[in-house]
Amino acid sequence: MPIPVIPPRQAQLNRVTLETTISGEINIDGGPIKLSLAPAFMRHMIDTLAVYAGWGLSLTVEGDELGDYHHAVEDAGLVLGDMLAVCLGDFSGHQRFGYGLVPMDEALAEAALDAGRRPFFHFKGQWPQSRVGDFDLCLVEEFWRALAQKAGWTLHVTLRHGRNGHHLAEAAFKALGLAARLALAPRVGGTFSTKGVL
Repeated sequence: MPIPVIPPRQAQLNRVTLETTISGEINIDGGPIKLSLAPAFMRHMIDTLAVYAGWGLSLTVEGDELGDYHHAVEDAGLVLGDMLAVCLGDFSGHQRFGYGLVPMDEALAEAALDAGRRPFFHFKGQWPQSRVGDFDLCLVEEFWRALAQKAGWTLHVTLRHGRNGHHLAEAAFKALGLAARLALAPRVGGTFSTKGVL
């Protein structure tokens, strides 16, 4: 029986607005990771996501002069989501569903996703601190929402418990990475849906 050929699952995108300039490149089957964006905490989180998902990712974000990082973080999520949607093509060649549950010291977070062309985002949890350094943790939710919207993902992220905001955020990004690794894994045999099409 011949081994099916899986086409390159990669994408490249440039996005220029009055607030940010972003260039990105992704290969969801692996490769080097190179990130250039402020704030440093969000760079750490996106790096964590890419490592646990098994992606090769290059992302450069410039702009957002207001100092609160909102546009940079949200727009990074939009670009990443757009690239992920391109990688999946007609949404017929991947496993579709994924789940991750990750402890990090006292923190526990989970992520569940359906990469099935039905954008929806749900977040449940409380940040025990509002900031990590100069970064507002509420922006993490904006990143996830933007990513899910553009990628066509139904994404649920839950912070189960924890006392350290950094630990909770990192556990959640690791959980999302593990969920994405499962959901985006190649699948042979057509669209994974009772409808036969997504």
